[in-house]
Amino acid sequence: MKNNAGRVLLLMIMAIVLHSGPSPARAGEPVQVASYNEEALLFSEIPSVIGASKYEQKVTEAPSSVSIVTAAEINKYGYRTLADILRSVRSFYVTYDRDYSYVGVRGFGPPGDYNSRILLLIDGHRTNDNTYDQALIGTEGILDVDLIDRVEVIRGPGSSLYGSNAFFAVVNIITKRGRDLKGAEVSTEAVSYDSYKGRLTYGDKFSNGVEAILSGSAYNSEGRSLTFPAGVADHADYDRYRSFFTKISHHDMTLSSAYVSRTKGIPTGAFATDFGDPGNKTTDEHAYLDLKYDRSYGSWTDVAARLYYDYYQYTGDYLYGGLLNKDLGSGDWWGGEVRLTKNFLEIHRAILGIDYQGNLRQDQKNYNIDGSSPWEDKRRSRILAAYLQDEITLMKRTTLNAGVRYDHYSTFGGTTNPRLALIYNPTDKSAIKMLYGSAFRIPNDFERYYEIAGLNVPNPELKPEKIKTSELVYEHYLGERFRASVSGYYYRIKNLIRQTDAGVGMQYENSDEVTAKGFELEIDNKWMNGLEGRVSYTLQRTEDKLTGSPLSNSPGQLVKLNMTYPVVGDKLFASVEDQYLGRRRTETIGGDYAGAFHVANLTLFSQHVPDRFELSVSMYNIFDKKYSDPVSKDLTPIDRVQQDGRNYRLKLTYAF
Repeated sequence: MKNNAGRVLLLMIMAIVLHSGPSPARAGEPVQVASYNEEALLFSEIPSVIGASKYEQKVTEAPSSVSIVTAAEINKYGYRTLADILRSVRSFYVTYDRDYSYVGVRGFGPPGDYNSRILLLIDGHRTNDNTYDQALIGTEGILDVDLIDRVEVIRGPGSSLYGSNAFFAVVNIITKRGRDLKGAEVSTEAVSYDSYKGRLTYGDKFSNGVEAILSGSAYNSEGRSLTFPAGVADHADYDRYRSFFTKISHHDMTLSSAYVSRTKGIPTGAFATDFGDPGNKTTDEHAYLDLKYDRSYGSWTDVAARLYYDYYQYTGDYLYGGLLNKDLGSGDWWGGEVRLTKNFLEIHRAILGIDYQGNLRQDQKNYNIDGSSPWEDKRRSRILAAYLQDEITLMKRTTLNAGVRYDHYSTFGGTTNPRLALIYNPTDKSAIKMLYGSAFRIPNDFERYYEIAGLNVPNPELKPEKIKTSELVYEHYLGERFRASVSGYYYRIKNLIRQTDAGVGMQYENSDEVTAKGFELEIDNKWMNGLEGRVSYTLQRTEDKLTGSPLSNSPGQLVKLNMTYPVVGDKLFASVEDQYLGRRRTETIGGDYAGAFHVANLTLFSQHVPDRFELSVSMYNIFDKKYSDPVSKDLTPIDRVQQDGRNYRLKLTYAF
């Protein structure tokens, strides 16, 4: 299987390279020129990124390896959630245990990780909660993907700007603006497994300078019938959510808010609950309010400030012999940030910031509905941080980017994390980046204090995790149609927090040290006839330093191919996506493996036929591939969970 994947990769790369030049037109035939759209913009000039340095810069100037996924790509490939988007990005992969979606990055994706080692931002607003540190990326996510303008995926440690959770990557979602809609929009979807979704959105920019977007979405899925060793689970895989988003801007001020409530049935019998009982479910509720000020004083100085409030509530309903157990986690937090960006003498671009977060409530509770076995823990904490970054032009084509951040936690004390990047631009459209950075993740309250007699033992003495990463990146844009990126990296994690058997229950401990090295290659091309293609290959090895064995859920290879063809000008597109994932070790004692697989998806996307209408038809897992994802030990006795076979989506959007 590995050899076949390598041959496929080689053929795809050869095809792109050999056809990277303009295709000659036949005699007497006009040359087709692709229409102007968002992707054309990415090829006609080097795209910019905001999240890498907290100000806008070209990706070739950013002190990170960056990928950008646009709204146009989301439409053309039929992406339904942020999990779908991240699954398409090089070196990222997603695991689904039929409750939550978990993202793996550069070979690190322990089952049940809660995505606490990536930082998820929406327009710069931190969305990881203050109890579990979870970044929600599936249907539990707070933002409808139809509201996304673009997603910035910034690899590598980001604690020098963002603090905890920016461990492997920062994902910054840029939302659409009112001017992008210029009116109302209604969308409806019909999906396999008796699933339906609706969305109503209004947005515009008014003559008084106010710009607003308001949106609401609702989704309901009955789910599928699933077969497990314990039997068949019917009517237990349901999924329901409702979400709202608002963003109002006037000159330098922006007020945004978001809300989601999602309930998911658990069909797997997780935590040894009554198998197949539809009463087993989790509910996640998250809301935030964010007020942002951003003003430029000429070309030399920018001032930005942010004030926010967040709320998160988790409720788990678990049945044991018909007795309902309630598991609760609640968090409230507020914070603020002040940031100054200043240009000095045309060779320095410095950024200075102060960040504060006050955790008003970090509560956990567990009890049986009959009042037995009650347990409760209540906490408060605060974080104060300061950071500094300077982008220094050493020579005409050489830049040094140096940054450092100091965080002080009321629970742990202080930690300092630097980042260094030496960037050389051989040409205006190429860059060689030598990157180094450290990052940390504090143990969350769930890992430190959660206690269930005989099942889970608390460990208040947990220490923060630390990672150090070195990376070499080469990025090249050739003309307006071809780009390539090659990178190699090495990282080392100390004090890794993992769940172990303490004899009287499971306990989180600083037990592991992990090392990893990897190679990434990505090539994009856009042909004169409008055909667009992207292929990426990742080769990686992530292992426990003491034993030398690979980590669980860590594939050795990833291959991804995306192709879009304009069937009828800018009216109708056909897009194919194919993803290969190498085999992954499960958490079974003895080291069993979930087999390697590849999944192909197809989407037909039509716009402006007729005017104001968009229609897309998607087929996921075209070849009905049967495959499974490794899952956490909590889903005993299951070490892997089957994924969806061939399924479909029909989506209709009308603007008025």
